[in-house]
Amino acid sequence: MSNEQSRTFRAEARLAKHRIKSGFWTEQQAEMALKKEKAREQGLNESKASRFFKTQVTAKIEGKKEDEFYVKVKALLMSEGEVSDAIGRLTDKAYYDTLSYEEKQRYNLTLSEKYLRALERFRRECEFDSLDSNA
Repeated sequence: MSNEQSRTFRAEARLAKHRIKSGFWTEQQAEMALKKEKAREQGLNESKASRFFKTQVTAKIEGKKEDEFYVKVKALLMSEGEVSDAIGRLTDKAYYDTLSYEEKQRYNLTLSEKYLRALERFRRECEFDSLDSNA
């Protein structure tokens, strides 16, 4: 293990120790129990809700932020719902115009895949939005 890796490992260990001492896990466990109870009351799949909120806790620990593309998709879906020309609206026109025919096809396919993943994520978030204690 290199010196840089060991420092990173030490920093991660320090952060983990801080989470334990600050009661982060106790708080997360209580919040998870509350959300699972709300899911049960609303007739939602409790284990699916549990998996969803575990990914949120993981993202919180890793310090992940919403990516720019997902923010655009979310804004589109919130304002206009699912539209038939979503890919066209999300296309970077200036960049698209510089591409060859094959590159445009690849770009469209990649954009479509990203949109479908973002749409699925949005649907999951909406499904469990009412369970979020911050809402």
